[in-house]
Formats: sequence, structure tokens, C-alpha cells
Amino acid sequence: MTIGHAFAGGLNRVRRAPALVAGLWLTTFLLAWPLALSLRVMLGDHLGPSLAADTAAAAVNHDWWNEFLAQAGGLGQTFVPAILGFAAILKNISSVADAEGPPTIVAGVVAAYLLLSIFLMGGVLDRLARDRRVGSHGFFAACGTYFFRFVRLSLMAGSVYWAMFTWLHPWLFERVFTSLTHNLTTERTAIVYRALLYLVFGVVLMSINVLFDYAKVRMVVEDRRSAIGALSAAARFISRNAGAVLGLYLLGMLIFLALLGLYALAAPGAAGGVTVWIGFLIGQLYITLRIAVRLSFAASQIMLFQGRLAHAGYTAAPVATWPDSPAAEAISPQ
Repeated sequence: MTIGHAFAGGLNRVRRAPALVAGLWLTTFLLAWPLALSLRVMLGDHLGPSLAADTAAAAVNHDWWNEFLAQAGGLGQTFVPAILGFAAILKNISSVADAEGPPTIVAGVVAAYLLLSIFLMGGVLDRLARDRRVGSHGFFAACGTYFFRFVRLSLMAGSVYWAMFTWLHPWLFERVFTSLTHNLTTERTAIVYRALLYLVFGVVLMSINVLFDYAKVRMVVEDRRSAIGALSAAARFISRNAGAVLGLYLLGMLIFLALLGLYALAAPGAAGGVTVWIGFLIGQLYITLRIAVRLSFAASQIMLFQGRLAHAGYTAAPVATWPDSPAAEAISPQ
């Protein structure tokens, strides 16, 4: 199976499963809603029936914004200009590159989202692997079946990522970077060295990500129970199909970067009035498309694996079905 065929097939599988995209968008929206409501109350209490409230509703009032941040605590400290529009994407990328964790007040929601994602991932991958409707019972049965398997795999992945950000990142950006720039006299060269170190760290991070992606694929498609077995099987598949795996990953990255570029062009910056609602709708459209792209990438990885080692639509586990009631035996023909 070629890279183009795998990616096109992944797009088609997601197109035939719009409920997955809608369900994941709704999950993201509902998890963010309590924080949004809490922040709304804080902003309303601070503004009150003042002239600043009318100004803030019509356009961005930077004086009031700075005043609010100066006295705000907890969740209020996250209400910074960098959360608006495309700046939020750049802030997230910068936080990962510089090994900065989320604010404490948001960490609980992030943890809840990750746990819920682990639960839903089994059903999502199972649905994409089968490429046919499985019903709500079949979907959530798959979620429950793979949940603890994915928990074990996620604990292993978390340990690897923790080691990377705890040891590898400081070693690269403190010891190596300091050593390379110790006797430099031009800032431009230092920037180039730092960019190269970001590239090295990014390549290692993406390699680990690909390994665990295919471990999930093999765990679902082949109904594997062992996380270690799935990881070793994923490593074997990647080593034997390195060119296709790399090409597919780069193609997925190009599609995602194209989506980021479109969002950068369409997303409004700091503004007020009706522009705020336009920006909100554009942001939700971006989140929906990002989910669709991520699902398409996962589906293309599944298709590549099925095409190289099995066949399209192959899954080892049968579809879970709702059991018949005992009365069905009494009325069934003998």
C-alpha cells in the first residue's frame, strides 16, 4: 500500500464517521466550559456596571486588562493576550518546546481530558479500523475493553516523555547549548544553534510519538493485551517500513501545518464587539478541523498497517453486540 493510498483511505474513513469528529469536539467543548464560566464570573465581578465594561465590550481595553491581571489570581492569571487567536497556538508550541507545564489551575482539566482521551481512544481506533458502523454499544464496549491496556501503555509513554523533558531537554538546552555558545560573539549563530537543538529534540519527540501510535494500532487491530508486546511489535513494523512510516508522518505534518497557516490568516487578533463572536466561531471550526486531521492521520496509520500486514478492514476482535434477552430463546424457532 502506498503512502498516498493510505492517507486518502484515512480521510475517507473519517468522512464516513462524522459522529467521531462531532463527539470529540463536544467532549473538548464541555471540558473547557466550566473554566470558561468561572472566568466569566471573575471578569463580570471585576468590571461590574462601570464605564470600563462598556469599553471592554466594544473593543479591547488594554488599561483595564493590565489592571485585571495585576489583581487576579488563580484562573484569572491565564487570561492573557496570548490566549487570543493564533497567538494561543504559538504559546502552546512554545510551552512544549521550552518544557513548560500548564498552569496549576488548568492542570486538573488537562489531566481529566487526557484520562477521558485514553478511555475514548479504544473506541475511536476500533471504529476507524473496522470502517463501518458499530453502534454506541459496540463503541463504548471497545472503549472499556482497551481502557486498561491503554492506561498501561500511557504510563509507559508518560515515563518516557517525563525522562525526555526532565533529562534530555535540560541537557540539550543548558549543557550543550551553553557549551556551543560559550565563546560566540554573534547572536545570530546562537539562534541557529538553538534552532538545531529544537530540531533534534523535536525529532526524538516525534519518533517516540510514532512508536506509541503504532503500538496503539497493533493493540487494537490485533487485539493485543500486552503493552510491552505491542511496543515491540510496533518497533518491528516501523523498522521494516521506515520509509512509508516516515513519509506518512511528514504528509500528516504538512496537512497540519497547512491548517495552522489557514487559521493564522483567518483568526482575528484582540478585538471587541461582534468580532469576538466571529473569532470564537473560527476557533471552534479550527478545533473541529484539527480533530478531523488527527483522526485522518490515525486512520491512515491503521490503513498502512492493515495494508502491509493484514488487509483493509481487518480487526482480530469481533464487534461487541448487545446480548439478546432470555425471552428471545422462548420465541425463537426450534
